[in-house]
Amino acid sequence: MPQHRIIIDTDPGIDDALTFLLALAAPAEIDLIALTTVGGNCTLEQATRNALDVLALAQASHIPVAVGCALPLMRPLLTAAETHGSTGLGNAVLPASPVPPIAEHAVDLLIREILAAPGAVTVVAIGPLTNLALAIRKAPRIVQAVKQVIMMGGALRVDGNVTPLAEFNVYVDPHAAHIVLHSGMPITLLPWDITRAILLTQQDVETLLQVAGPIPRFVADTTRPYIAFHAAYFNFAGCSVNDPAALALAFMPDLATLESVYVDVEYTSALTMGKTVADFAHTTGHAPNVQAVVGFDTPRFMAMLLERFAWLARRVVEQGG
Repeated sequence: MPQHRIIIDTDPGIDDALTFLLALAAPAEIDLIALTTVGGNCTLEQATRNALDVLALAQASHIPVAVGCALPLMRPLLTAAETHGSTGLGNAVLPASPVPPIAEHAVDLLIREILAAPGAVTVVAIGPLTNLALAIRKAPRIVQAVKQVIMMGGALRVDGNVTPLAEFNVYVDPHAAHIVLHSGMPITLLPWDITRAILLTQQDVETLLQVAGPIPRFVADTTRPYIAFHAAYFNFAGCSVNDPAALALAFMPDLATLESVYVDVEYTSALTMGKTVADFAHTTGHAPNVQAVVGFDTPRFMAMLLERFAWLARRVVEQGG
């Protein structure tokens, strides 16, 4: 039996799609219960389509996809077409999955699955936190029942990636982030501070392309404009694989160095909206509410990621993909 029962709450999104592939490439470690979609990198409709199509590409359409919230709690939706392309998947064009999303709303799925197995379910939240915040409001019992939340989001000691101060996932729905951060859930926070240095390079992609099949071709097509964006906008030598790194913490927690810290989010100021404020100096008197990742073994993670992608690529080909 896999060791970790996972729900991925997601707004796919290029690195979100890579996260699905990593989850499917770790069957001994991960029981992927479901994907729950939310508006973020692209609209909710597009995010749901992308989730279904990537699962179909990897011959995993048996994984349920539950549709969540189209809009943030209090603000208009901001998408990221300049980063992820008009469809959310860069240059990749995938066949449409014939499998529809399930009828159950994402918020209700989160509640049901967490309460059905207290202490067993990890939520890997790699988009805006709207679904999770509403689940907390609707069923506060999940706070004590969830095993952990692994959250990719926030910029603690570095500039933001969508405003001078804010990271995208938190900025899109800062009110939801505030609810989650103050919920009392056990949270591991993987911030932009760390993921901005976890880079998939074009050489990595070329290495993966030595393996035949649709998975390497998809990775190449989806990341090509993503790598170009990171080069042009951040002067990075590759694209940040933020979300796969968050998932990896579920089954390789020793990749990270953690520090207990109190983190809050600004949601009232137009100038600093979405800024995550971390009290590393312990000046507020508030007890820590997250385990923040302050160090990460990037070489080990990247070697694992490429190895798992190659394994999945071969498996899909063997199964007729």
